[in-house]
Amino acid sequence: MDGPSDDPVTDLAEVGGLFSPGRRALTTGLVMTITLVAFEALAIATIMPLVVRDLGGLDLYGWVFSAFFLGDLIGIVVVGGLIDRGGLVRPLAAGLGLFSIGLIIGGLAPSMGVLVFGRFLQGLGAGAIPPTAYVVIGRSYPDELRPRMFATLSTAWVLPGLIGPAIAGAVAQLTIWRVVFLGLLPLIVIAGAITLPAIRAAVPPRPSGADGGDRPDAIGEVMAMRRRVPLGLVLTAGAGILVVGLTAGTLVLSVPLALIGLALVVPSFRRLTPTGTLRAARGLPAAVLLRGILTFAFFCADAYVPLALQEWRGLGPAVAGIALTGATLSWTAGAWIQARRIETWGVPRLVRSGFTVVVVGIAAFGLVLSPAVPVAVGIVAWTIAGLGMGLSYSPLSLTVLREATPGAEGAATSGLQLSDVLGTALGTGVGGALLAAATRAGLETWVGLAGAFAVGATVGLVGIALAGRLVTHPSDTAQPSGPGPRLG
Repeated sequence: MDGPSDDPVTDLAEVGGLFSPGRRALTTGLVMTITLVAFEALAIATIMPLVVRDLGGLDLYGWVFSAFFLGDLIGIVVVGGLIDRGGLVRPLAAGLGLFSIGLIIGGLAPSMGVLVFGRFLQGLGAGAIPPTAYVVIGRSYPDELRPRMFATLSTAWVLPGLIGPAIAGAVAQLTIWRVVFLGLLPLIVIAGAITLPAIRAAVPPRPSGADGGDRPDAIGEVMAMRRRVPLGLVLTAGAGILVVGLTAGTLVLSVPLALIGLALVVPSFRRLTPTGTLRAARGLPAAVLLRGILTFAFFCADAYVPLALQEWRGLGPAVAGIALTGATLSWTAGAWIQARRIETWGVPRLVRSGFTVVVVGIAAFGLVLSPAVPVAVGIVAWTIAGLGMGLSYSPLSLTVLREATPGAEGAATSGLQLSDVLGTALGTGVGGALLAAATRAGLETWVGLAGAFAVGATVGLVGIALAGRLVTHPSDTAQPSGPGPRLG
């Protein structure tokens, strides 16, 4: 009696909104989950200079971020395969659980080494969140509501961007930095209690035989997933070894470890991403590669922006956090701008423009390493860099989603996120390696920071050169999406 009608007009009228009774819990849960992850990401970046003052271990500063993203790599690979087989609730529940355990370990960490381990567990859990959210939207929301839902998720970064760094800095100064980790636990429990039942109720049931009973390709799917998991582990191990090699104190260790890491990373990355990704083949492969280049360039500098402002220029964490706030808000603004310009500009032009703005922002922020330059210049510069991310990030996502093979959206999203997070992990790792090298050499902090900013800007120039490998499609449309990779 209450089933779907045969009248498309009637069905369209009955779609309802994002917060209609049938979707209220799901929309609220997804937005709350993304909001908490966004707040955690910005908060940790803001308080890290305070953490290193307490625990020591400046040479492990970059590892606090790299470990998160290396764990994220494993989570993305595993969850991508599970999603394509139909599972959504269990991967997300496990992800939230691991994320919470990582917060507990981080909040109680007696040393930087333990904190790095906690961040790795957080990354494992975080790898389940974005792919699950995207697929939930694709499976549970009608076409008419998906643009609005993506825009809503974009705004989930606005509140953390406005208040997250300031609150984290104030809490850390008035109490202790550990409260920033542990204080999020009750909210994550609440978000999970809302989101998981809502997904179970809203996502359509898997078709008959989804477990392999009457689907001829089920065995192939299972085998493909089983291949992806060990490849993901190899990729993560290789990236970790590469970062260890970069941060090693002697050439005797650095060179062989870096070579071993590359030998593991390159072939596994090639097999886990679309054919032609490493050579930037036109279309989807180029988009996947460019996402990694983009995040490498930005986060090679971003992770060290608070350190530059607090340790080198003497600002308090709450004030220094304004730079992260500006970048987050301008990232969201850039996402909305590209949504309105993509039909006239096309993907290649937008991405090239975004890369250019990122490079300019990184270079301009580097000027604050000179005491003669007002810190306001750095805050404005990093806001500009965030705008460039907003202009270029979403068009790359749309290229991948548009060209993904139907029925393999999870694998396509996984490949994109894989490149995204690998770029972030290596970018923060290289920046940390330069900082550690300067520290071991007895040089002032600004030398290592300058090296990180220079490498980030140089990699951004590579992205500008490769943007022409993207293609403009007559049906280019864009859904605004807020900062995606800033999960750690």
